[in-house]
Amino acid sequence: MASSRQKFTAGNNGRHGFLGLGSNLGHRKRNLENAIAALSSHPQIDVLSRSSFHDSAPVGNLNQGRFLNAVVKIETSLKPEELLDTLLAIEIELGRVRAEHWGPRTIDIDILTLHDLVYESKRLSIPHPLMHERRFVLEPLAEIAPDFRHPVLGSSITEMLSVCSEV
Repeated sequence: MASSRQKFTAGNNGRHGFLGLGSNLGHRKRNLENAIAALSSHPQIDVLSRSSFHDSAPVGNLNQGRFLNAVVKIETSLKPEELLDTLLAIEIELGRVRAEHWGPRTIDIDILTLHDLVYESKRLSIPHPLMHERRFVLEPLAEIAPDFRHPVLGSSITEMLSVCSEV
């Protein structure tokens, strides 16, 4: 049976963006793979490329297991708040429970950038306000977009990584 939903394709007023993914509960690699598959199956999101998986220590709440992190480049026609709602729904679908701030999680999907958009609401800040301070974001992002420039800071990912003090 043919699906009535058509996959979004480039050229339909889409925006490129980068999403950060992380997992430190359960089978971390499978959680990331499932999240990428869920993103890919959404009719208004195209996953254009993805980084390898990076093992990293927790930040903020140090009393938890290590994370596996990745970054994906997407193209989407979704507006910022629509994209956020979609990502939150995927997280819930994949077992995310928000019990504590910066606590352990099966999956976390953050909007890092959405093209050169600078956006601020009560629920969302784009670009992600801490991305330039997070090695677990910058290292996988540098794999797939080393020359991408932060829309506010103007620095490339490679430049930001070279001065990132986080271990």
